[in-house]
Amino acid sequence: MTRTHSRFIPGEEVGAVTDWQFGAVDQSSLRFAAKLKAQEEAQAQAKESVLRQAGFDDGYSQGFAQGHAQATLEGQRQINEYIATQGQEAALQFGQLLESAQAQIAEQEQVMAKGVLELACELARQVLRHELSTNPNALQPVIREALGVLAIDSKAALVRLNPLDQDVLAEVLRTEFSGLSLTLLADTSIARGGCLVESAGTVVDGTLEKRWQRSVASLGLDSAWEVGDGID
Repeated sequence: MTRTHSRFIPGEEVGAVTDWQFGAVDQSSLRFAAKLKAQEEAQAQAKESVLRQAGFDDGYSQGFAQGHAQATLEGQRQINEYIATQGQEAALQFGQLLESAQAQIAEQEQVMAKGVLELACELARQVLRHELSTNPNALQPVIREALGVLAIDSKAALVRLNPLDQDVLAEVLRTEFSGLSLTLLADTSIARGGCLVESAGTVVDGTLEKRWQRSVASLGLDSAWEVGDGID
């Protein structure tokens, strides 16, 4: 049988007693607590920063939207103001410029049209001169028309014409108008290709100059048959 011996140390055997130092443990606890506190503060600051940034972003977005809307309204207002003032003035000036340009174009078209007519008349003049120089009988229809206009009751008529035309047409006219008392009178003042027909005090001017003026007047021109254009 084993005996267990226990022994209490008497006080007189205990030497100097040294207090237990918890310094190292206490410092670690403090450092740990400080670290936790620092983390909490850092988290709080981070959260505050996030909230502040979110508020800033939200405010910026609202401010941007409001500023954009105000800028849009201001731009529309300026456009409306421009249309109401300067826009109308610019439109009026543009309309005046357009009207002036159209007037100038119309004027130029008139000038061009007149030039074309004048050119056509000059060509017609040359053709007529050539016709009269190669076909003396071209005067015969003119005399016939003049006698028809007079509606002769007296059965007598006087025809003045250029001597060269008289030589060519005398026999032809007397044969055609054998029922009339027709007098042919040579007149050097009448250009070849023209005539003056008189009956009972009425005169029909069939001169080349007069016929030419009537023809070009119907085209809105005032172009006299040039002196010396008579066919000699």
